[in-house]
Amino acid sequence: MNRNYRGRIAPTPTGYLHLGHARTFWIAMERAAEAGGELLYREEDLDPQRCRPEYAQSAIEDLQWFGCKWQEGPDCGGSFGPYRQSERSTLFLEAWKKLKDGGFIYPCEKSRRDVARASEAPHAEDEREPLYPEHWRPPPGTGQNLNEPGAYNWRFRVPDHRSLKFDDLRLGPCAFESLRDFGDFLVWRKDGVPSYELAVVVDDAAMQITEVVRGEDLLISTARQLLLYEALQYPAPNFYHAPLVVDQTGQRLAKRHRSLSLRELREAGQSPESLRASEEWWSGLDESPEA
Repeated sequence: MNRNYRGRIAPTPTGYLHLGHARTFWIAMERAAEAGGELLYREEDLDPQRCRPEYAQSAIEDLQWFGCKWQEGPDCGGSFGPYRQSERSTLFLEAWKKLKDGGFIYPCEKSRRDVARASEAPHAEDEREPLYPEHWRPPPGTGQNLNEPGAYNWRFRVPDHRSLKFDDLRLGPCAFESLRDFGDFLVWRKDGVPSYELAVVVDDAAMQITEVVRGEDLLISTARQLLLYEALQYPAPNFYHAPLVVDQTGQRLAKRHRSLSLRELREAGQSPESLRASEEWWSGLDESPEA
């Protein structure tokens, strides 16, 4: 086993997993196996309002039924636990403090709705999320005297028009520009929950992940996260962004679109083998069974 390679799959238990999740996790498993490395399962259950225990349990059961295997996780333990993000709050607070002390982040009273409503907030083409207005930024050093996040949103102050470049292991060279493609982004929510961007960077570094496999809809998150890796002085992993699974109408599978879940497909008598031979499974991939 190549212990220099460490990959991960990281479902969020806000609903039942669908075929798109399964394919991305299957690719992650295959890449770990091909490298002779290890794959861990991490439960990204930070949102207390949306995450549910039944979804967390079903994710493990459905992925195991589908044939996915991992060497570490909440169900089997390992040396890098705990494997539920809700149990790793100390690490996230330490990272928040490091960013705050370094002057990289600032407290913000604006909500996402405020940003969306701002007339000056253009929409970045790549993520359909409004950019945080530059004139809302407080002076540098704001918030550095605070010892706790408190009831504030905290944002990372991105550098002015910096090009963030990285080589994706599937897509090749990628580049995004701060303040054009994305603006100051959330790292901590006022309800005491770290953002996705901060939590995954902290956990991937702490768990010594060397390659992140995820959907290509998260490409722009990689640009943001590279800034966090740099600010926190963590080594960045390699990235492989998989194509998204689409249905027969060309629409990407998503929980919010009520795409058929693995659980529903399983209960309907579908087999993992038939699903992996389906047209949806092969959508966007370079090779197909007929190739």
